[in-house]
Amino acid sequence: MAFFQSPPWHDGEKSIHKRTHVRYDEDNPTSPFLTPRAAQQIQRYQLMALGTLDDNDRPWCTVWGSGKPPLAQSIGQSIMGIRTNVDASFDPVVEAIWKGKGNGEVFRPEGDGKMMAGVSIQLEERGRVKLAGKIIAGALNTGAQSSEQTRNEGNIPSGISGEVQLVIKIDQSLANCPKYLNRKKITSAAPKPVLLSSSPHLTQKAIDLVHQADLFFITSAHEHEDMDTNHRGGPQGFIRVHQPEDPNKGSTIVWPEYSGNNLYQTLGNLETTPRAGLAIPDFATGDVLYVTGDTETLVGAEASNVIAKTKLAVRLKVTGARLVQEGLPFRGTLMGDASQGRSPYNPRVRFLASEQADGMATSAAGTAPITAQMVLKSKITPTITRYRFALTDPTTFGPWKPGQYVAMDFADELDMGYSHMRDDDPTSLNDDFIRSFTVSSAPNSLGVHGEEFETTIRTVGSVTLWLEWQRPGMCEVEVLGFGGEFAFAQDNSGKKTGFVAAGIGITPLLGQMGPGVLDLTRLKVWWSVGIRDVGLPLDILTQYPDLRPALTIYLTGDEAWLASDREQQVKLQKLIDTDVAIKRRRLEQTDLTGAQDEVDNWYLCTAPALRKIVQDWLPGKALVYENFDY
Repeated sequence: MAFFQSPPWHDGEKSIHKRTHVRYDEDNPTSPFLTPRAAQQIQRYQLMALGTLDDNDRPWCTVWGSGKPPLAQSIGQSIMGIRTNVDASFDPVVEAIWKGKGNGEVFRPEGDGKMMAGVSIQLEERGRVKLAGKIIAGALNTGAQSSEQTRNEGNIPSGISGEVQLVIKIDQSLANCPKYLNRKKITSAAPKPVLLSSSPHLTQKAIDLVHQADLFFITSAHEHEDMDTNHRGGPQGFIRVHQPEDPNKGSTIVWPEYSGNNLYQTLGNLETTPRAGLAIPDFATGDVLYVTGDTETLVGAEASNVIAKTKLAVRLKVTGARLVQEGLPFRGTLMGDASQGRSPYNPRVRFLASEQADGMATSAAGTAPITAQMVLKSKITPTITRYRFALTDPTTFGPWKPGQYVAMDFADELDMGYSHMRDDDPTSLNDDFIRSFTVSSAPNSLGVHGEEFETTIRTVGSVTLWLEWQRPGMCEVEVLGFGGEFAFAQDNSGKKTGFVAAGIGITPLLGQMGPGVLDLTRLKVWWSVGIRDVGLPLDILTQYPDLRPALTIYLTGDEAWLASDREQQVKLQKLIDTDVAIKRRRLEQTDLTGAQDEVDNWYLCTAPALRKIVQDWLPGKALVYENFDY
């Protein structure tokens, strides 16, 4: 019977475990050979990301693939062979291995081989296995093609494709979980590489590619001892870019590290050797962005100060880059199911702090947390509730402004702690349980000393469902602060302010209904409301009857829904009796364009889809909108 010893955790892995307060007392699960299971997987899987070091010890990563496996297969005990078409001109891993030689001659690296790492992936079934070892032989055949040509337009270098064969001695393999893998169907394609840019200051086309990507591959090294290549996935836009104004400075790429298996093998490498190479593919076009750069791993407040709602992140300063058009030997298309193959574990996109325009008033560091107690709860519709909270110390944040939001932390009540998988509630793994709700009461209008505020909330997720279960006087939540800048500006031009809202998006207006804040005679409101929420406009007009002349309600949905609900029928009739303008249809372009001459400033608070429509309806107009994309 054969026995093997697990590789020990190296100093970098121990360091990141300590920094993140992860106790990993178990053995390293990495196998020191190519396991039979891994050997079976690689011959079925369609993609292989590979990474190695160049002559300057910079890590680079690439991704190869084919719609017709095997791309790779076991050809001996812990020996893997790869054969595939590649971009022979601009692929940085091809260059690091063959150094421009493509005559088909077999080469053998000096010593025991060239260090490499890879991850074999099957996106259609969300399978992946990590591999690491040494390249012991290989060949690149570009046939009779010349090494590089120049396109006539713009003097842009265009390259050639070639066929690679690699033989790799595998001394590490590890199967990984399917989280954050977005399913795609892979087909073969011939590389037709064109080098669009090689600047570390990323072009707009490169940034657009980054922001549309829903995965990338990352290669790291632990000094000169071993390497790691793995995948990072999420929703489109989860990778963020900070672009310096100076075109001579490299761009910075930031991504959140989502909850995983806590091995932190990539992050461990970055502790000892803070450099990484990324390959960011565009599956639809075959374009690919290769970058290498210096990294910094951000933990706790370091991370959340850089990228919102994140406790662990990596920041990479780009020192080398290549944007290659049609450099990939494959294409990928989304699956045809309802979710289009998106992983159920994907959290929402988190933006950089530099991308958020508003600041937030917070308590001083080191002070006791400020909490708010629920003192009143009013059910307005079957899914919308108004909550009133009282701050324990209203002086800490100072008076909040009309149109701001309150940020509240529900982690003490809802955070279940770490688990590797959670199929019953997958998005909770990366949920920090911090929520921002628009304050729907005017400042200093409630409570003895202005310590009370209201939020009007739709029940749509775990936090709002938990709130709905709570009883006044029995619920206390930490308040992180107040922020946002969504106050309506009414200048001296005499023109009106226009506000387009949908559903619960009316709430920013409510926080500005205090005395002397708005001139309602110079306000026009277009409000789209579903008929199931008919109780909401009735409630608001009951509180603020002076709003009626400024308001037009667009009531959507089938009234047949009210047939079995006498209470909602009564509310609809009461709303009609207020004489507010009601139109039984959707908002239309002419509703807004007909008012352009009398409206100066436009404000929007709708879902992104309707916001885009309204922006198209009002070209050239300056539109201020409340952004709920984060």
